[in-house]
Amino acid sequence: MTPDVWLPIPPEEIEGLPEGPEYRFWDGADDYPADPAACAFYVVPYMKPPGLGQRPLPMMSSVEVVQTLSAGTDHVEPGLKHLRPGVRLCNARGVHEASTAELTLALILASLRGIPDFVRAQDKGEWRGGFRPALADKTVLIVGYGSIGAAIEDRLAPFELARVTRVARSERTTARGLVHPLTRLPALLPEADVVVLSTPLTETTRHLVDADFLARMKDGALLVNVARGGVVDTKALLAELESGRITAALDVTDPEPLPPGHPLWQATGLLISPHVGGPTSAFLPRAKRLLVDQLSRFVNREPLRNVILTTGAPSSPSTDAIAT
Repeated sequence: MTPDVWLPIPPEEIEGLPEGPEYRFWDGADDYPADPAACAFYVVPYMKPPGLGQRPLPMMSSVEVVQTLSAGTDHVEPGLKHLRPGVRLCNARGVHEASTAELTLALILASLRGIPDFVRAQDKGEWRGGFRPALADKTVLIVGYGSIGAAIEDRLAPFELARVTRVARSERTTARGLVHPLTRLPALLPEADVVVLSTPLTETTRHLVDADFLARMKDGALLVNVARGGVVDTKALLAELESGRITAALDVTDPEPLPPGHPLWQATGLLISPHVGGPTSAFLPRAKRLLVDQLSRFVNREPLRNVILTTGAPSSPSTDAIAT
């Protein structure tokens, strides 16, 4: 029987899809394009509320692969309990590195050089000069050194940093140098001028950035979160921001979307962008390439890329603690 493949991008817009499957377009509409029970390969709609992407999972009795178009998979994992054993969950490694790393660099530079203050001054027709911190000569700590963390370091390379320090689930050595294990984080935090979070959200990393973590950051340090909002304890961060001891730039928040009137909107020393690390012009070409490659592998029964976990199997190391 011809397998159904559900895509959140119209199949006629994806050049090179392999022949064989019946391609169905579903981007979260109320009506399904076909019987979910016939779906063998499900690509989760991108940038939709978490519950929407999970909605068809209880009916997908034949699904073999669940593919996200996001680097994180926390928005779909709660729905996997409805699936039979052996279903592979794959993420979008290779799709978001460029755009997320670009935004990370933009948030760092904008925060250090005071760009939000300049914009506010421009709105008022005011000329506000003065000295600002430079990125040059700073130490940057990247917490979560997977493919996005490595892409961030690639873009930091020309900025004459004093040092880049890397932290991941376990110790290893890369072409750029040592990656420290998570256990070293408390000792490394006081040395960092900029702390970048690029770790997945798991039960281990939820509220990883708590009051103790923040207290260990040096005075005047900058926290940048391009991971998930839940990695940071919002209440603890607000307390530090209100003291003026550190500053922050957040592309993700907890809660998200950030509701009107939330204290983060008015927090001192905080720059907020509305979770825009991934959705740029770089997304579609890379997402299409990923889907063509994955579906070609699926049709030809070749090993898939980016398998995060398999339902019914022990937890994969890649989902534990911090990105590897």
